[in-house]
Amino acid sequence: MTPTIVGNNLLNWASQIDDNTLEQAAETASMPFAWPHVALMPDAHSGKGSAVGTVIPTREAVIPAAVGVDIGCGMIAVRTQFTKEDIDGNGETLRELRETIEASIPLSPGNYNLTDSLGKWYAQPKIAELEKLAVDYDVDLSHSPKWREQLGSLGGGNHFIELCLDEEDRVWLFLHSGSRGVGNKIAQKHIKVAQQLCKKWHIKLPNRDLAYLPEGIPEFWDYIRELRWAQRFAYLNRAEMMDRFAHVFGQWIGTAVQEFERINCHHNYTEREQHYGQTVWLTRKGAISAHEGDRGVIPGSMGTRSYVVVGKGNKPGLCSAPHGAGRRFSRNEARKRFNPEDLAKRMEGIEYRHGEEWVDEIPDAYKDIDVVMEDAKDLVEILHELRQILNVKGT
Repeated sequence: MTPTIVGNNLLNWASQIDDNTLEQAAETASMPFAWPHVALMPDAHSGKGSAVGTVIPTREAVIPAAVGVDIGCGMIAVRTQFTKEDIDGNGETLRELRETIEASIPLSPGNYNLTDSLGKWYAQPKIAELEKLAVDYDVDLSHSPKWREQLGSLGGGNHFIELCLDEEDRVWLFLHSGSRGVGNKIAQKHIKVAQQLCKKWHIKLPNRDLAYLPEGIPEFWDYIRELRWAQRFAYLNRAEMMDRFAHVFGQWIGTAVQEFERINCHHNYTEREQHYGQTVWLTRKGAISAHEGDRGVIPGSMGTRSYVVVGKGNKPGLCSAPHGAGRRFSRNEARKRFNPEDLAKRMEGIEYRHGEEWVDEIPDAYKDIDVVMEDAKDLVEILHELRQILNVKGT
């Protein structure tokens, strides 16, 4: 779709949008260092401080709360050599596969995720990389003494693991997670620092969660170093879970997984990028990179389609694209409107964990992913359309 212009420097790609989300995005765009404009993605919805689905280019400043508390949250997808026929011909049941996945990948905070031999075998090289990076970046992790045990854990909310089939009935392994508790601690620390400094300097903010760190102070670079570490942790966390997923799936189907494609992308992060001839700090809060040729993953909601895409390098869109379906209703509102029976109807034909806990993730609580993708047609090209046959969510 052609974006609508809101105010002086906000471009909106979302046809499904509410006034509160637009107001939040306009507040973010009003920050004096936001340049050349803020882009609101098709899945945008209200969030903490700034709207989810906001792409924010800033000059010589960053807003820690705009990145959010799940630093580096994102998606990973793997296309295997298998097809639907291989699954249909397998004597084991999808329920048994789901239970094996749940036994191999911690769905809780994950304090004990390295006690099994599988976790130790895969995780140790990733932990060694993160330990070295913490030294190189001078990252203080004293607030999270169990960060190693968190590597390879899924988490709750909208994080998930799925087994999917594409338009040619090829099998994909698919999951969504971020930087877990350690990323949250890093984010909270620096959000607090930014708020304290803005208060000390008597800076008037539209919202206290738009408190920022200017580039010329030590606290700015403290945040950037720890942010980069957390982003790498999130990337490796997804890789760790995917390695385990591929291992147990190969055992279940009776043949080791061959990977024909692997895509691992963030959708909550900040990077230095070139836009309109200048270097900016680009924060994607609920958005993926869609530079020309960039491959990404856009999940639908629980029970709906997801998409593997390639970026078109849309300049007004700041070379970005949506990160998912985007919520229509808050979790509390969804629980009021829907019940486990409603969810069971929407998940018909999909193996999943039944229960009250996941009602707030029902597809009806999210925007229509097909509308989101239509809105994004100038931002990305669809390569593959995925439909899930198995879903695992954390508690």
